[in-house]
Amino acid sequence: MTRSSSAAMLASALPSLDRFRRIVIKVGSSLLVDRAEGGVKREWLVCLAQDIAALHRQGADVLVVSSGSIALGRTVLGLPDGILKLEDSQAAAAVGQIALARIWAETLASHAITAGQILVTYGDTEERRRYLNARATIGRLLDLRAVPVINENDTVATSEIRYGDNDRLAARVATMASADLLILLSDVPGLYTAPPGDDPNAALVPVVPRVTAEIEAMAGGAASNLSRGGMRTKIEAAKIATTGGAHMLIADGRIAHPIERIKHGAPCTWFLTGSSPITARKKWIAGSVEPRGALHLDAGAERAIRAGASLLPAGVTKVEGDFSRGDCVIMRNVADGEIGRGLVAYDSGDAVLIAGHNSQDLEAILGGPQRPVLIHRDDMVLTGERMG
Repeated sequence: MTRSSSAAMLASALPSLDRFRRIVIKVGSSLLVDRAEGGVKREWLVCLAQDIAALHRQGADVLVVSSGSIALGRTVLGLPDGILKLEDSQAAAAVGQIALARIWAETLASHAITAGQILVTYGDTEERRRYLNARATIGRLLDLRAVPVINENDTVATSEIRYGDNDRLAARVATMASADLLILLSDVPGLYTAPPGDDPNAALVPVVPRVTAEIEAMAGGAASNLSRGGMRTKIEAAKIATTGGAHMLIADGRIAHPIERIKHGAPCTWFLTGSSPITARKKWIAGSVEPRGALHLDAGAERAIRAGASLLPAGVTKVEGDFSRGDCVIMRNVADGEIGRGLVAYDSGDAVLIAGHNSQDLEAILGGPQRPVLIHRDDMVLTGERMG
């Protein structure tokens, strides 16, 4: 079978947008901001908001990773074209982020959707405690049916630790939020066999079952001076997203209603994953994280978590080790056997204080509102559990 016929068979079996429950949509600066006019492309954004609202009405959770703060702010401040010095980028972001947040809030509000602004840095997705805090905030916004609008916090990020593009940020957000689809809206329809500006015979690749060295070699540079990324960063994003259990697609965002057009077969490139967000997370917990302590469970707690429940403080009889929130701990049964591992929601000192207590008593014990579970069911893997 030739590569083209194999790709055609895969393309015919591509998933439908209707099947995804949690979708991250990344919007680049060149799509959102009209530099010549010095503002947002409002007609285009209105069309995209209609697409987002349609997904929302179907019951999907939608997150937006939006570039544009620097592009908007540099216009207001009268900064020149081209690459900016770090301090100028941060000043532009400080001005532009206000406008960007307002624009998204107003546009989504016209569809009775509440927008929530979240600014993140590299450390927020790499340092486990901050990662869990950001994940919890995103999760609560989605529970409340709001649309988080997320951007890198360019006002404080430095050249050494910044993402440098929002493609990889979007992939990190997709993993953090346990999204099952990441859509990168771009100024190209997808991945080509060669940079189309250099090779007139370059062909669009409709589906990538796995990111290989051959796929990475197809990537070219940035297509727009408003963008900090390019196809290389999109391939990096695909590796992050698919490893985290999310499908990813690259599609042309320059057209009106880009999401709706994807539904109806517009050209794009799908990057497929053989996993799911929860499965990928459990594999990571099971094999990649070093345990820092142990929680001993009574028989009732063991039965509950084997039935799919989260671990509550009431079921813990003993706490061992010196661990921090977000660390991996071993769960042991009454016979001292390991029954699973999970990411704990409390530091060891607090875990000792609340062990054996009902969740409604935690506020009185620790002071202030507290999380009701010690380990959430999505953050644990049981011994012998099949993970795809």
